Amino acid sequence: MPHNHPRDQGLGASGVIRDEDQSMTSNLSLSMVRLYKDQFGRGPAKARTDWCNPDLIVCTLEDTLSPAEERLRALGEDQRLREMRMLFQFAAAPQFISAVETLTGRRVRSFISGIDTANDVAVELFFLYPEDDSA
Repeated sequence: MPHNHPRDQGLGASGVIRDEDQSMTSNLSLSMVRLYKDQFGRGPAKARTDWCNPDLIVCTLEDTLSPAEERLRALGEDQRLREMRMLFQFAAAPQFISAVETLTGRRVRSFISGIDTANDVAVELFFLYPEDDSA
């Protein structure tokens, strides 16, 4: 599987995003949606995956809160909501990491997850080992 990252990705000489690059990031977004659905009972309404540099992938997900989480937010329990979400998120870290490693052909060095409960926007950050790193 080809390794897709910014120096190989997207904008070729013609300024057009190559199909294989769009396909990989689209597949990563679909994987994140499936994982969210499995973890929280519903998938996000919007998902987008981007390379930020050769070793960093950012998945942004919007409208992710379940009805129970929406109730916690309505009660002003944002901190509890964040704590609960992070507990579940990191319990499933191996599945999130596996999805990225499978689709990119690269090893994940670090996985960071966060959520803005007020605006219902979540982010999954995947820091990859450099391609030339044998770690």
